[in-house]
Amino acid sequence: MPQAASRHGDQPRCDDVVELRVHGVSGARPSVILGAERVRQVAGDARGGFHRRDGSDGTDPDGVTLEAYRWGDLPAGTVARTLAMVLLLPFMLSNAAVWMRPTGSGAAGVTVLCRLLALNLTVVYVVSMAGVALDLLAWRCLGAAACRAPFDTVAGLDDRPVGQRLAVSALLPIVAVGGLRLLGTRRSRPAGNPLWAVEPLVVRLRAIHVAAALAVLDVLLLTARRGGGATPGTTLLLTLSVAVLVAGVGLLAAPGLIDRAATARTATVTARATGVVAAGLTVATLVVVARDERGWPSSAGLPGYDGIAGGALLGQMVLLVVLSGVVLWHRGRSALPRGLGAALIAAIAVGLTGAFSAGLVYQAGVLLGGYRSDGGPPLPYRWTLLAFFLHVAVAVLLCGAMTLLSRRRRRGAAEAIVARDFPAPPPEATGRLRRVTKAVARARFTEWVGLLAATYASLAVVGLATSLLGQFGHEPDELARHYLRLPAGAVGMGLAGGTYLLAAVLLALVLGGLFAYRTAWFRRHVGILWDLGTFWPRAAHPFAPPSYADRAVPELADRIGRLTERHAGVLLCGHSHGSALLALAVLRLPPTVRRRVALLTYGSPLDRLYARLFPAYLDETVLREVGERVEWRWLNLWRDTDPVGGWIFAAHRPGDPPPEEADPAGRVDRRLRDPTALLPSPGERRPPPVRGHHPGESDPAFRAAVRDLVGRLRSPDGG
Repeated sequence: MPQAASRHGDQPRCDDVVELRVHGVSGARPSVILGAERVRQVAGDARGGFHRRDGSDGTDPDGVTLEAYRWGDLPAGTVARTLAMVLLLPFMLSNAAVWMRPTGSGAAGVTVLCRLLALNLTVVYVVSMAGVALDLLAWRCLGAAACRAPFDTVAGLDDRPVGQRLAVSALLPIVAVGGLRLLGTRRSRPAGNPLWAVEPLVVRLRAIHVAAALAVLDVLLLTARRGGGATPGTTLLLTLSVAVLVAGVGLLAAPGLIDRAATARTATVTARATGVVAAGLTVATLVVVARDERGWPSSAGLPGYDGIAGGALLGQMVLLVVLSGVVLWHRGRSALPRGLGAALIAAIAVGLTGAFSAGLVYQAGVLLGGYRSDGGPPLPYRWTLLAFFLHVAVAVLLCGAMTLLSRRRRRGAAEAIVARDFPAPPPEATGRLRRVTKAVARARFTEWVGLLAATYASLAVVGLATSLLGQFGHEPDELARHYLRLPAGAVGMGLAGGTYLLAAVLLALVLGGLFAYRTAWFRRHVGILWDLGTFWPRAAHPFAPPSYADRAVPELADRIGRLTERHAGVLLCGHSHGSALLALAVLRLPPTVRRRVALLTYGSPLDRLYARLFPAYLDETVLREVGERVEWRWLNLWRDTDPVGGWIFAAHRPGDPPPEEADPAGRVDRRLRDPTALLPSPGERRPPPVRGHHPGESDPAFRAAVRDLVGRLRSPDGG
């Protein structure tokens, strides 16, 4: 483990308690967390470490020793790593989707569908790269099409036979697959025993994805070669390549085959053998295509490419529709939208992958000038760009409509909450009361996100419809004029809008990745995506960024154990996502350590968001187990103005039934009135601020909770 030796001043008294603070996503510097100008690192390294105040004994007025764990650089660390996450964003989202599967009988089916969808993302990526290298460059620009210089004479290949041009150009997609594999091989250094032992699974997934990528490339080359006449050699190679694809799909489609310990070794050997066979087939295919001196068919584009690209995009949408249907059906009549995240995140991953692929082919054609003679990129990509534009437009409309439709109910609930907190406000506080009511109403929009997710996931049928239209050869302009009565050029405007929108998204992601690493203010807002997306290990897509939780959680558990050896107890204070890290760390603690640990969470999304997004891993059963592990020395602070954090076990809102007195979980949550007052206190010029999701470690309510839990740790019975 990256654990530094104790430094000067890290020899604590034996009777004190350590208050260990863990920040949320894109957290502040250690000096801000500890409220001190000077801090020193006492353990860890530059990317993730434990810090204490410098120049004093490190204690606060409550007599506890303050320590902070900063893990904010683990998801990013370097500019290259951050940019890699931007490029691998669809893979990261598809990987997160598998962890959002619901509980019960539908979980295995959702896992299989998510993994097949992740494999399809790799296939679509390779097909788009082949569209640039094989269809656009080797076939069009170096062939009959009049591309712009110097793309019409690249490396002198314009004078070479078609087969040699294709074989050499095929090296570009192969290098791209190798780059993905290299990025996917990078691992964050785990601390001790990793949180999730998934690395053998990643090895299997990586072999399957690389094999599928090479097999698809072979199918593209061999299908084009067979357009001029089949031979026994090309037929055999094509059959074997399709068999490799079927084998990869079969390994992923069999529920639990690559997960179960009983079949893990067999799955590993089979996956690696499939990868070796795929590599051998690719070498043989390149040799056969390059050495085949027969004539090639005359066509504007690479023979068979449109059909294969359309099939890959259609398969993507079919899997997404089936996944959305399974998740929505499994939800049934449940009042809580648990498990819907899998469909929503998968839909976003599919939309981004299709849009990135279509944009790559479209923009490459514009740059090279290879589509000037036949009016545009392959038909499937034109429909994909239109579908992306429609999805974004509908998503914006849905968000606006949901905001308006929910406003009355959110406003009514907010008014009831504010009336309870401030039953007799003075007349001069009317404006302030109105602003507080708006803050509470905005925070309650989180409860409507589940319905929004279900509605957006159902829009997958739009992408399926456009993919089917492209597969059957229908032109967008023709259908727009004939059925929708749209004027000429309307579809062209949609295509242009889709490409400009995609360019804006890509630019925003790249700039976001750079600024999220270099600018603390920007990272607090944009870095949330990276921190949450890379929290879960790679269980669906092997090219996704590695999980930082494999280091952070074991490192926290190890540090807590060390602190309990030298202190009377450890108070774990987790804000926002930090509460999830601490909850998982508590589950790893041995009994001798747990007896000297208490937990304080604030602004925690454990129940309000995570239990709904990840119901199979962070449901109420798991949260109750956390409480039992610390013998219910657990307090959770939450505010109605917080759009992220909330209650863990009891909402305590107007109309909610009171918790049962015999249930210790009912004593965990403490609702904080926010703001504490509407008007300034005597001698103050401004009223107390609305804290919302702000940590507030120096607030009186927070310090009161600290004193409560510290008292329990110091009491003889530990209660």
